[in-house]
Amino acid sequence: MFHFCCVAFSTCYSAPNDLFLTTSSASGASEFEIWENLDGNFSVSTAFAKPQNMAVTGQSAFADFDGDGRMDHLLPGCEDQNCQRSAIYLAGSGTKQWVPVLQDFSNKGTIWGFVPLVQEQRAAQIPIPITLHIGDYNMDGYPDALAILKNTSGSNQQAFLLENVPCNNASCEGAHRMLKVYWELAGLSQIRDAVVAAFFDIYEDGILDIVVLSKGYMNNDFAIHALKNNFEADAYFVKVIVLSGLCSNDCPRKITPFGVNQPGPYIMYTTVDANGYLKNGSAGQLSQSAHLALQLPYNVLGLGRSANFLDHLYVGIPRPSGEKSPRKQEWTAIIPNSQLIVIPYPHDVPRSWSAKLYLTPSNIVLLTAVALVGVCALILAVIGVLHWQEKKADDREKRQEAHRFHFDAM
Repeated sequence: MFHFCCVAFSTCYSAPNDLFLTTSSASGASEFEIWENLDGNFSVSTAFAKPQNMAVTGQSAFADFDGDGRMDHLLPGCEDQNCQRSAIYLAGSGTKQWVPVLQDFSNKGTIWGFVPLVQEQRAAQIPIPITLHIGDYNMDGYPDALAILKNTSGSNQQAFLLENVPCNNASCEGAHRMLKVYWELAGLSQIRDAVVAAFFDIYEDGILDIVVLSKGYMNNDFAIHALKNNFEADAYFVKVIVLSGLCSNDCPRKITPFGVNQPGPYIMYTTVDANGYLKNGSAGQLSQSAHLALQLPYNVLGLGRSANFLDHLYVGIPRPSGEKSPRKQEWTAIIPNSQLIVIPYPHDVPRSWSAKLYLTPSNIVLLTAVALVGVCALILAVIGVLHWQEKKADDREKRQEAHRFHFDAM
């Protein structure tokens, strides 16, 4: 029995697109299967079970959690049927080992946990499984998450931001990173009875905002809340959207078809960070078919504080059954704080794919221009002072030479 499936973009760029399935065994336990794409044909390559101590399993999520350019598997769940003890586990790319990246859900003596899926719902309730919505909230290059948590000693449930931070305990050493609950996020903590929370770039400025669905004053009513992200750190991003490159009918000549954003593309980049080290990152576009997946129609790749160009940006799209050549293309020297629209047309000729780059104006661009003008003015001032001093020295030497000439003549 299949619970849901993900058109799982490949875990690394060189591989074709694979398929990830969550299934239910005869005993009712959740299991996971990876169907590998071999020359366009799918076959089961890997099957593995959930973490042993996980009693309630949520929906899987995929993200480049540790920023190594490979997709990782995040699994939220509970260690008891009532979700008094919640946890999030991670399985790295190509491994079956589960590493806990979040187990501490306590805040000021109050224990929070995931909201378990109840099969018998009242008419006014929506059955929603435990779900993580992924997005880089602070643009540091490490994807964060949004989750709905419930007070285990009460009835209130809220949306919380789970920030991706370096690991600080022995349990998450295998992942090098961990999730930390952001308990006091302005605006988000004021929304009561939250049901769903997701990221969305409302202002089209490359910064991910938050949209929350909550229960209204009446039992059958729901309210939508939008929270602007006021994050103003010195960080950069690249926003990428891969279109379908299709027309409703035959494509007219000399007109490049745009189409709409397609599911399944895989995006990867390489750049140099602010410390001079090579940095990789990856993401998948509309990769998941699941309950309220609410994935972004584009990918916002955080670059941290590095203003360097992206050395390489790779884009790959799914290929039909029987086709052996991967459909992938590479672009170089992509400007930060820009939006890249990739048009894969024709699908089977990657070298003919086109891309349109749009710059996103921001205060950082203005500050960079002001700094550049200031540096140029400083250099000109230094050159002017040196030139003036050199001219004075030349005049002094000329006077000395003239004085020496008259003295010798006498």
